[in-house]
Amino acid sequence: MNNIKAQKLLNKIQRDLMRNGIITNTLVNDLKELRTLVVEEEGQPLLAKTIRLTYEHVDAYDSFNIAIPEDDPIEEGEEAPVQEETTGQESLDYLLSLMADPSNRVNEIELREYVNAFNEYAEEN
Repeated sequence: MNNIKAQKLLNKIQRDLMRNGIITNTLVNDLKELRTLVVEEEGQPLLAKTIRLTYEHVDAYDSFNIAIPEDDPIEEGEEAPVQEETTGQESLDYLLSLMADPSNRVNEIELREYVNAFNEYAEEN
């Protein structure tokens, strides 16, 4: 993110999340403001979409129910690694950290995985 105001708002969202957990109305309002800044000044459609899906999800479910994407695909014959249980708050914090540098190729891939996970979750629920 290049916009200083957007960076500061993203940092505020992360601080509030770590201090207070997921407070739906505050989080949704801050994410809407962040999306407006991204749309107007960043020219990052993937980031704007991810932010929109994030606040719509939090608003609809009063929580964050999307897991952190898996690191590596499992090859045939391999055992799945033991995945530590993560909370919605941890996953949301991870997603917010990806948003800070959406032009990083790995972050872009993981943002797309979150978008897919949002869509799958919405279809299932």
